[in-house]
Amino acid sequence: MTRVAMVQLASPDQESPQDRIARVERLLRSHADAGVDLFVLPELWSAGYLAFTHYDERAEPLDGPTVAMARRVAKDLEAWVHAGSFIERTPTGELHNTAVLIDAEGRIAQTYRKIHVFGYRSREAQLLTPGETLSVVPSPIGRVASTTCYDLRFPGLWLELGARGAEAAVVPAAWPAARREHFTLFTEARAVEHQLWMIAVNACGTQAGVELGGSSRVVDPWGRVVAECSPSEEEVRLVDIDPALVAEVRTEFPVIGDRLAPEAYPELSAGDDPAQ
Repeated sequence: MTRVAMVQLASPDQESPQDRIARVERLLRSHADAGVDLFVLPELWSAGYLAFTHYDERAEPLDGPTVAMARRVAKDLEAWVHAGSFIERTPTGELHNTAVLIDAEGRIAQTYRKIHVFGYRSREAQLLTPGETLSVVPSPIGRVASTTCYDLRFPGLWLELGARGAEAAVVPAAWPAARREHFTLFTEARAVEHQLWMIAVNACGTQAGVELGGSSRVVDPWGRVVAECSPSEEEVRLVDIDPALVAEVRTEFPVIGDRLAPEAYPELSAGDDPAQ
């Protein structure tokens, strides 16, 4: 079994990113003896997702304070840390919503720059540049993909991750309470469709007058919710998962084996003949 810690966080407007990073480091270290193999944090928790007017000043390089803290903790606790995401400033000056996975030796194992930046009642799409790469890497929970929040809504992305061998997905999010039902729907649907472990860690609390939805969850390859956090409060929820369940489910119910290759579906005839 592999122990995952969902670290559901609030990012109050009055708390500085520096204070929040220090607070979260203390929180993670308080679980040093809990046998955690993987910590997972939410989307843009250090900067605050809705702090749009501060994105530029709160942007960091890949070796900035958010990732540096996660690397220290991972190495000291000998645990993997998915640092959620942070506002990354690249050497060329672009800003990205970048998720980072750190291994138990404190090394960066995976980075993912959010591909589908959000524009509905949000300035993310105006301020940040979409990413252009996907990856699936070995981890304590199997071959893991990282996506972020809004990415849950785009099935083509998930088909590609499945084709690349994903057995688990980590999804940091800052999903609002107003659409919490969509968050629960998509996390279960993607787990069922692709027969993988889903670890979706959402932000909670209120930012810029918007209530975030919490309800971080772990969903198994059958689509069963095995653990869920509060809809409104900060929480660290420990969950033991069995990575071997993915192979068992895929063997028993071989939907992935029955799936056509993605390029095969557009080649099917239009079926305009009513006699067909």
